[in-house]
Amino acid sequence: MGLFILRRTGVMVLTALCLTFIVFFLTNLYPNLEKLAKTQGNFRMSDEAVASWLTREGYLQPLPVKYGQWLGVLPGWTLETEGGITGRCIDGTATAEEAAQAPRFCGILQGDWGYSTVFRDEVSGIIGTRLGLTGKLMFWVLVLMVPSARLVGVLAGMREGSTTDRTLSTFSIITTATPEYVSGVIFIAVFTSSTVGLKWFKGTATSAMEDANFENFFLPVLTISLYGMGYIARMTRASMTEVMTAQYIRTARLKGVKFSNIVLKHALRNALIAPFTVILLQVPWLLNGVVIVETLFNYKGFGWTLVQAAGNNDIERLLAVSVVSVVVVLVTQLISDIGYVYLNPRIRIS
Repeated sequence: MGLFILRRTGVMVLTALCLTFIVFFLTNLYPNLEKLAKTQGNFRMSDEAVASWLTREGYLQPLPVKYGQWLGVLPGWTLETEGGITGRCIDGTATAEEAAQAPRFCGILQGDWGYSTVFRDEVSGIIGTRLGLTGKLMFWVLVLMVPSARLVGVLAGMREGSTTDRTLSTFSIITTATPEYVSGVIFIAVFTSSTVGLKWFKGTATSAMEDANFENFFLPVLTISLYGMGYIARMTRASMTEVMTAQYIRTARLKGVKFSNIVLKHALRNALIAPFTVILLQVPWLLNGVVIVETLFNYKGFGWTLVQAAGNNDIERLLAVSVVSVVVVLVTQLISDIGYVYLNPRIRIS
């Protein structure tokens, strides 16, 4: 197991470096940098003025050098100006003595996530706040989605082909086939309308960022849960159906074991192994896939900040979002693989 974890960790680190380099390359294309320079200066800047601004900010260095500085494995750039010395690791303009005392490395590995050109604040604080808000949303989605999906899948798979199976399977397919922006709009229209007498939702979840309650938080949670629930339920149903046709289940039924005992003591544990991976893989989807729901309900979490960073060409914030997303996806996959190996004795023994 230790060798397996070590090998997977190495692959995970290599994958993270490749993915972040691709995002870094795309965000540092010259049109993006030119747009950034004109946004920070003015849109009538000449090409020479743009090049001068980008040079002062260290954006015109070779791409591998910039990437190494951003990671924190290469020393940060410095530039001598008439007013003093500026640089990546220097706050503002400093004298030669102050610049000599400044740290040489200041990248992601040192905890320096950069500065947001839109919010005029440290990116680490912005990402931390937005990630916490989405984490709260994700927690309650998982609390509602996972047990409900498991229950629907188990009930449908216990008796394949029955009326219960067909009804619950149809429900699972409908929820998966209905995008969040459709169900979200329907929920908002129904539960904010006084016409149908169900006006209890205020139409926005902004207040849930500070004080979450049933009225301002349940609809976003329900919208995301319904979309993800169908997939988990169908996977659980397929696994349960396969287990219920296994030889040891048939033997137990022939021996006269009660059907409830067969399901609870023999079938359930084995049937829940396969959906384990599916459930864990919902976490990356929840982190990045809540963009539509957070925008629809005006809940300013991690997905919302991703849209804002891309729309406003906030390069440092966009890079930070990509790092968090890549790490969450890879770590979740690693935990999923380890957990599946642990739960499945056949794989662990082999």
